[in-house]
Amino acid sequence: MPETLTISHLDIIRSLKLSCQIPSVIEAIASQKMIAEVAQQAGITVTPEEIQQAGDDLRLTHKLVKAKDTWNWLTKHYLSLTELEELVYNQVLYQKLANRLFATQVERFFYQHQLDYVAAVTYEVTLDDRDVALELFYALEQGEISFPEIARSYISEPEIRRTYGYQGLRYRKDFRPEIGAVVFAATPPQILKPITTSKGVFLIWVEEIIQPQLDEQLREKIIAELFSDWLKLQIECIEVVIQLDSGSNQSQN
Repeated sequence: MPETLTISHLDIIRSLKLSCQIPSVIEAIASQKMIAEVAQQAGITVTPEEIQQAGDDLRLTHKLVKAKDTWNWLTKHYLSLTELEELVYNQVLYQKLANRLFATQVERFFYQHQLDYVAAVTYEVTLDDRDVALELFYALEQGEISFPEIARSYISEPEIRRTYGYQGLRYRKDFRPEIGAVVFAATPPQILKPITTSKGVFLIWVEEIIQPQLDEQLREKIIAELFSDWLKLQIECIEVVIQLDSGSNQSQN
């Protein structure tokens, strides 16, 4: 075994190619260039105070409490202090441009798409046999068994089994259509009659249906979604010239 292993920038590019990650990298680069150009045209600037605050937020997010923690994080991601500042600057610029373009559209969009933001908290077990699912469903209704007991017996994935099939809080768009229609018609807490799909038979406990409120978290989510959709449209309208190998250019429209 060699004591050291050298990886060059060409090795990294080749790995990105062979793992089919180049398109997502190109999209991220094109997006950042587009943001910088549009922000400049709009006269948007970033102040040192905003960079400082965003940097503090980043350290808090990644639990970089001590200076040593920050240095270790930078080393892990091959970033210099200058590049860290650039990373934070780009994040602030993204947020300021997104807010400039879409902050005034949030309320109207929310009320037009309010049903999309109704959320459900569910627990799920997927079975192969509908007869077994029905048997468990009726046993649950009769109080002969609990949903955690079913989860412990029929979920193979350890992490999901430990949380009894907990799926977290999900919006309508996060569910398969045939499942979402039934989930959001439920009166929680309620066990749903088994739902048969191409992915198996779903036994679902609906813990809670949460009606949407336009709080700050949802406001930011809507702005980010609107901005992401807008950015993709902008990039689709331009020609992107890609230079991966010396002497060869590729274009994407």
